[in-house]
Amino acid sequence: MSILCLVLVLMLSSASSTSCCTERENNCLLQFLAGLSQDGGLAASWRLGTDCCSWEGITCSSMVSKDAMVTDVLLASKRLEGSISPALGRLPGLLRLNLSHNSLSGGLPSEVMSSGSIIILDVSFNSLGRILPLSPPLTTGLKLPLQVLNISSNKFSTELPSLDGMAHLITLSASNNRFSGHIPTNFCTNLPSLAVLELSYNQFSGSIPPGLGNCSRLRVLKVGHNNLCGTIPDELFNAEYFNRVPLFSKRQFTWNT
Repeated sequence: MSILCLVLVLMLSSASSTSCCTERENNCLLQFLAGLSQDGGLAASWRLGTDCCSWEGITCSSMVSKDAMVTDVLLASKRLEGSISPALGRLPGLLRLNLSHNSLSGGLPSEVMSSGSIIILDVSFNSLGRILPLSPPLTTGLKLPLQVLNISSNKFSTELPSLDGMAHLITLSASNNRFSGHIPTNFCTNLPSLAVLELSYNQFSGSIPPGLGNCSRLRVLKVGHNNLCGTIPDELFNAEYFNRVPLFSKRQFTWNT
């Protein structure tokens, strides 16, 4: 009986240690909440003094640490209005951040873009409009873990910023914005893992860089509805993965409306 009681105590102790987020995580999330003018009802569960692992839209896991850590902030379609707090980028174990289909405005903080843990970032279908600080400080030599970046259907303008440091990025969705200038020629150099590149419905001009044919893993390219001119580079159809996917044809890469 005493052994059974000891086992139960240990199990309860373990469950308790993996169900509570840290004070730092709690504060970071509350800072995000404070930056919202409309919280979509989050305040009902996001309360000071309560465990943020039990809050709406928050998932914690002890897989990434011996203690529970916030791994997911999933708040799509919550009718949120306001700004994105830089504090979200300071959640040390955050893997997935989904704020899509809301009415968030302002900019996308560099702390979020330069997170050392986030692998999926989706802020699509908002009203974000400031220049994206996509690059970490060049002096750090940091290779970000980000694999999926969806910034489509916002109000981002000017030229598409540099993507230095995102060597693990697989999918970049930036369609339906106001990006202008030329499509960067160094995608393959900076993004060796890039497989999906979606840039349609912007204001890009010039031609499609032939260098995109050197993206060894590129299999989806969408650049329609821009101000591009010229022909589609032959290099694209010589690319390794395009040759392996027979459904891709020149017709699918026309960009004029």
